Amino acid sequence: MRRIGGNSLGTDDKKVLIVYSILRDEEKIIGRALKKRGINVLLFQSNKVPWKLGEDGLNVDLVINRVLSGSQAEYLSFLFEERGLKVINSFRTTFIANNKALTTELLSREGIPVPRTYLAFSPESALEAIERVGYPAVLKPVNGSWGRLLAKVNDRDAAEAVIYHRWSLGGVGSKVFYVQEYVKKPGRDIRVLVMGGRVRYAIYRNSSHWITNTARGGWAQLCPITEEIKTLSEKVAQILGGDFIAIDLFESEVGILVNEVNSTPEFSRSSRDVGIDVGEIVADFVEEVFL
Repeated sequence: MRRIGGNSLGTDDKKVLIVYSILRDEEKIIGRALKKRGINVLLFQSNKVPWKLGEDGLNVDLVINRVLSGSQAEYLSFLFEERGLKVINSFRTTFIANNKALTTELLSREGIPVPRTYLAFSPESALEAIERVGYPAVLKPVNGSWGRLLAKVNDRDAAEAVIYHRWSLGGVGSKVFYVQEYVKKPGRDIRVLVMGGRVRYAIYRNSSHWITNTARGGWAQLCPITEEIKTLSEKVAQILGGDFIAIDLFESEVGILVNEVNSTPEFSRSSRDVGIDVGEIVADFVEEVFL
């Protein structure tokens, strides 16, 4: 019998380990759906014990990595893969999706339409990047979620204030500037859930604010899955290789643009609003592909 930090993983057939940092509704929903299929679900909090490096694989069929911290999730996906385990999502997918700059570069080079974006490493080059995309422009951290630390700058004075404030914070992350053109959205964006390379559903995230995340007060509404949305989203999933990802799309004057990709998507609030059981979608995929 294998153990993690003294916690038994059991010996039953069909074991799925859900590793998490904070046990949210999403992890509970996935766990309940898997248990209904007779799958032995093992929940483990990632930061409770040290992880011994170089140890053998664990006696589980699949790991679902739901760790919130991007860096911790990357470490764990890498460790699990090196120990011969199947992981949702893979290290490559997690590493790229957790970094907006890497995601934008990769997708753009593969012909995916994205907003005009620059990466800068000094206040001077960041200001030049903003001048190139034009005002208003959007400044984002390369890592992060929930719409945190986003800034829409409408003129040079605002841009200088935000840039030099971040530069003075001293952290490594604050000295990397991800500068993006401001896309005029119709009061919403589109979030698409892709699992196993297939679009499962799409929602509009509506808000009167320019940031439309549901974590910032946006509300969900079912979005028709057009051929453009389906083709574009599934191509993104093919490029990143994600088994369970959420893709954020912008409706723009030149068509659909891919804004970001999330490797640990939250769905409890939005799926409840539109009446979609994501837990069952996950369970179907796990049974069909991994077990």
